[in-house]
Amino acid sequence: MRLAAITNVVKVWLLLIGGCAALAAIGWLLGGYRLGSLLVFFGLLVAAAAYWWADRVALGMVGARELPVGESPALHATVARLAALAGVPKPRLYFLADGHPRALSAGRGPRGTAIAVSQGLLAATPPAELEGVLAHELAHSRRRDVIVQTTAVVIAGALIELSRIGGWFQRALLFVLGPLAAAFVHLLLSPKREFQADRAAAALCGSPHGLADALIRLEQASELVEFRANPATEPLYTFNPFAEDGLAGLFVTHPPVAERVRRLRELDPDWRDKLRAA
Repeated sequence: MRLAAITNVVKVWLLLIGGCAALAAIGWLLGGYRLGSLLVFFGLLVAAAAYWWADRVALGMVGARELPVGESPALHATVARLAALAGVPKPRLYFLADGHPRALSAGRGPRGTAIAVSQGLLAATPPAELEGVLAHELAHSRRRDVIVQTTAVVIAGALIELSRIGGWFQRALLFVLGPLAAAFVHLLLSPKREFQADRAAAALCGSPHGLADALIRLEQASELVEFRANPATEPLYTFNPFAEDGLAGLFVTHPPVAERVRRLRELDPDWRDKLRAA
């Protein structure tokens, strides 16, 4: 767990250093030392802003609003209990007012994470399955996956939105910027992070079956509800809610649900016998 967290922090630092180096090179070529220094300073300001507010940008991209304790005390209590078990501060909770069942997390790490859940998720999942989903997102927070995911999503989302200023040239810009944004996301994120978060969530809940059942239920339910959003937000979710075609197909960072469920079931190899005995 600690090695994964260190790796994610190193990725962000390398991204910052690489970005500043690129800006310095551009500035040096265009205007010498002075312009290079100004661009590096500008890059550091943007990086600082991204560090502190990227989670709010990401949550704004998906249309989430903060969920007060009085509006859903049971959900807040569940998240607080799981966070205590995980040894991390309780994250802020956000709400997505639509019927598509999904959850996501964004932020900087254990001390700066937000988890968003949809109305569809709360309506579709029993308590054990909801706990599995929440534990999965808390695992991403503890491992600091969220800082890499959020950074990748904000930058990729900005590239996608940049294509919209092209007017009649928009399709050509999207043809160039879409694959570029997707390549950036895949460079930073590996599907292995989902397997590792699944395993950590199973340990946190004391059973892998809540999350496994939730993944099956969410995949089946998502086929019944139309979902549209910026495809660059795919890494934030517990599972991929997008149809894997067109532009959205470029941003798939989640492994297949069937493979995730298989690995979760293998954590409890006697589960079929227990089910028959029950």
